[in-house]
Amino acid sequence: MKQQANLIRAGQVIEHDGRRWTVLKQQIITPGKGGAFIQVEMRDLKTGNKTNERWRTADTVERLQTDEKEFTYSYTDGDNLVLMDGETFEQSMIPAELLGEALPFLQDNMKLVVDLVEGDPVGVHLPSTVVLEIVEADPVTKGQTATSSYKPAKLSNGVKTMVPPFIETGERIVVRTEDATYVERAKG
Repeated sequence: MKQQANLIRAGQVIEHDGRRWTVLKQQIITPGKGGAFIQVEMRDLKTGNKTNERWRTADTVERLQTDEKEFTYSYTDGDNLVLMDGETFEQSMIPAELLGEALPFLQDNMKLVVDLVEGDPVGVHLPSTVVLEIVEADPVTKGQTATSSYKPAKLSNGVKTMVPPFIETGERIVVRTEDATYVERAKG
């Protein structure tokens, strides 16, 4: 299916130069002179190689149709994730690198949505938020108010994030998997 280059979004799968690519990032750049263009960072689905490509916003690209299927994460085997199909209970292996920077947020028995193009996995989506424990947080400085800046903290999965001053070591918080940002205190 043809689409204009300015409609390319992260997570889409496109065909370019006879190869399939998954879009990692896109940015529309408007230079001082001349027309705007879109810069796309993408990964080759077969080789895993990354590249950057530029198109004018009016150019067209071939977008491949993806099917979504839900799986449950079982365990990691080397560089692959072992997932179980909830309907057939068959196990599938997909490259862990499809998760990219979201990999540390993967948890046992987590439900994942896998994007497939003609049966081949091209992308993996975690739930939008996860609950993690704070294992390290700076103490509150006297006179610091709740409306002041956030403080650094380390999560139980090793990822660093910024939290409000009232959050302390040992507390469980809800974190956005997309960018590791604090959402709220975990309930219960």
